[in-house]
Amino acid sequence: MKKTLKIILPLALGGILVWYLFTIIPPETLLIYFKNANYWWISLGLFFGVLSHLSRAYRWKFMLEPIGYNPKFTNSVLAVLIGYFVNLAIPRAGEVSRATVMVNYEKIPFEKGFGTIVAERIADLIMMLIIIGITLFFQFDYILELVSKNFNPFKIAFIIAGIIGAIIIFSLFVKKAEKGFLFKIKTFVLSLVEGVTSILKMKKKWAFIFHTVFIWTMYVAMFWATIPAIEELKVPIGGILVGFIAGGFSIAATNGGIGLYPVAVAGAFKLFGVLEEPATAFGSVMWAAQTAMIIFFGGLAFLLLPIYNKSKN
Repeated sequence: MKKTLKIILPLALGGILVWYLFTIIPPETLLIYFKNANYWWISLGLFFGVLSHLSRAYRWKFMLEPIGYNPKFTNSVLAVLIGYFVNLAIPRAGEVSRATVMVNYEKIPFEKGFGTIVAERIADLIMMLIIIGITLFFQFDYILELVSKNFNPFKIAFIIAGIIGAIIIFSLFVKKAEKGFLFKIKTFVLSLVEGVTSILKMKKKWAFIFHTVFIWTMYVAMFWATIPAIEELKVPIGGILVGFIAGGFSIAATNGGIGLYPVAVAGAFKLFGVLEEPATAFGSVMWAAQTAMIIFFGGLAFLLLPIYNKSKN
């Protein structure tokens, strides 16, 4: 039931938000914005998005090498694309599917591959915090309001308490196990930790840092490049950064930001005096473009993965 609710509730929330979106801007008006959008700028934004995916796939090898694995770059790219595709249906399941692809086609143990993905997410979280920090210099009041609305301090305290409790239980009981179910848990956790700590063992740390910065630069560039696609939209640099952060939070809240992404971005832009209708239209165009890209390349990756590996074998 819990797993089912995790899938159904975000989709239901997304459906409600889509209905709310159409109360802000009627479908026929939104369709006009889509018809009049400058697709050259949208294509440029998608190009930056593709570069970020390729860089993410290449960065992954820097984390797998220290634990003894050197997967084919093509498999790494296809796994990343499939991960994004799966996340559209089931939030956070993409990371699991990504590690599973490497189990099947590169013989990388799931817990080790998944551990490196967790380490990646930590690096991405640091980059997001850096972007928030940069934005604070420009628009402190706006970003503080945005963060306070999206983070529940009680939830954060509960998560921290849960992590501490898990560490205590592992130290007292699981770590000493030599056989049975607890020993399997111990093996899994230690392998997971090995994957996470691979970031500390990398020989090419600077290359990893470069790709991390590059990935997030491409994310921001994708957002920035798409803004001129809506002719009526005029957004200052501070608004672009706040809108980007708001969009990032929305993607984490619902499946790929369905329904919420246009509303969140428009809400951020409104703080800078941008008209609600073109702001909402931009959020819809931006969300549709990146979602279409993920569906196209993710679906293609599902088809190509077995074909590519069959030909290699």
